[in-house]
Amino acid sequence: MTSPHPDGLGDLRERPIGDLLKQLSEETTRLVHQELELAKAELTQKGKQAGIGAGLFGAAGVVGLLAAAALTTCFILLLDMAMPAWLAALIVAVVYAGVAAVLALRGRDRVKQAVPPVPEQTIETVKEDVQWAKTQTRSAKK
Repeated sequence: MTSPHPDGLGDLRERPIGDLLKQLSEETTRLVHQELELAKAELTQKGKQAGIGAGLFGAAGVVGLLAAAALTTCFILLLDMAMPAWLAALIVAVVYAGVAAVLALRGRDRVKQAVPPVPEQTIETVKEDVQWAKTQTRSAKK
């Protein structure tokens, strides 16, 4: 058995170039596979966020429409006891518009969290891998 080299490369220096290239190929394949899995997981998460945001937009529309249709008459008649009917209708419409605006803003914020739908973490790790490979190539040439 050979004694370990101080830089940890002694064992690698003694291996045939064919074995080293095979190992490099296997490790590169494994790295690419891992990066693809990370990208898939990241895109799935962002897709879920976009779905939640879209659901909130839909909820804002449904709630705005149904609430306005079902409650408008009740509120207008209630307010009509203290003021003209046209003013009562205007007040109810402004309140509904405020509720719909709040729901729409919350939905927009959720969609913004998921956009752009790119795997940012994967891109960053791939950049780091490329930089590492360049550094290893430069040090191997020396």
